[in-house]
Amino acid sequence: MSQQDARDVLKKLKAFESMTWHEMEGGENHLIPAPNLIAEAQKRLEEIQKDDVEEVFSLRINARQRVIGIRRGATLYFLWWDPLHEVCPSPKGHT
Repeated sequence: MSQQDARDVLKKLKAFESMTWHEMEGGENHLIPAPNLIAEAQKRLEEIQKDDVEEVFSLRINARQRVIGIRRGATLYFLWWDPLHEVCPSPKGHT
């Protein structure tokens, strides 16, 4: 992760801090069913003993970059930095 990427992520996460889950959910930020994750991500969930989760949450940082985590109540526990939107690729060509 470059310094600029880190700044972008922190800036976006700071903006999320003041939002409710209701404001964040939908469209660009959304739940992903665990079976929709790429095989490598599913294997990693097994390795970290989180393969019992049914879904993960994707936060959009920009057109490509995502932060993926597990939502528990009001907290998002980060799992991955997904700089190329590869953990759960979008069928859309521009993302």
